[in-house]
Amino acid sequence: MATAKLQKMEKIWKGQDVHTKVRILKSIIFPTATYGCEAWTINKTDSKRITAFELKCYRKTLRISWTEKIRNEEVLIKIGTKTPILLQSIKKLKLTYFGHIKRHQTLEKHILEAKMKGKRGKGRPTRRWENDIEEWLETSTSQAGRLTSDRETFRRRVQEATSRNG
Repeated sequence: MATAKLQKMEKIWKGQDVHTKVRILKSIIFPTATYGCEAWTINKTDSKRITAFELKCYRKTLRISWTEKIRNEEVLIKIGTKTPILLQSIKKLKLTYFGHIKRHQTLEKHILEAKMKGKRGKGRPTRRWENDIEEWLETSTSQAGRLTSDRETFRRRVQEATSRNG
């Protein structure tokens, strides 16, 4: 959907003001692309696809063809940023949602903390939603849950986690 919206706005991308085009990207295209991202389970492949989409959008706004041999770092410099921001914003949204769930007595909290009876199937366990939280905060889910009770400390940890690359 976000790619289709990007294509529909062809006239805007032909303009000259890069600052305005980036603001339009951040206010219209990126929210469309990340709708519901709080519920996503993000693996390495997904991370790469999200970053690739973001850079594709930047190249479209700068009118850089894929046949031109311009490195991603150069594209980011032309946009005025050092690192891709879309994945960082997804991480922040997901971690903020986790904090909200853990602080309130809701159905989501009961689902998140529930244990299923029985044995799991053979093979490697599938990546769970909580694995992202544990990886990004570099702690266990239960420890992260206790951390959410102090909002200031949790906000600081979320800021640290989203400012790191990777």
